[in-house]
Amino acid sequence: MDVDEPIMLADGFEEAFVGIARQCGNPVAIYHREKCIKILMKRGMSEDEAEEFFEFNIEGCYSGEQTPAYLDWILEPVLLNGKN
Repeated sequence: MDVDEPIMLADGFEEAFVGIARQCGNPVAIYHREKCIKILMKRGMSEDEAEEFFEFNIEGCYSGEQTPAYLDWILEPVLLNGKN
């Protein structure tokens, strides 16, 4: 997939990069949330510290229209509005 427009990347999380999506026509980088947390743990944080740091400083940071998105994989069916 070629993206002509520049996308914003999350520095230091290259191993967690999974692709690009479009939000209202703008390309955004997509990262695997759990892998991002594991990367923080490899840097010396406990799981709780990594989770808290990620939620506040990375996932919770809005940097404009091209802010990266962080994906949780859902491998089982999920009920949406009480329906499958």
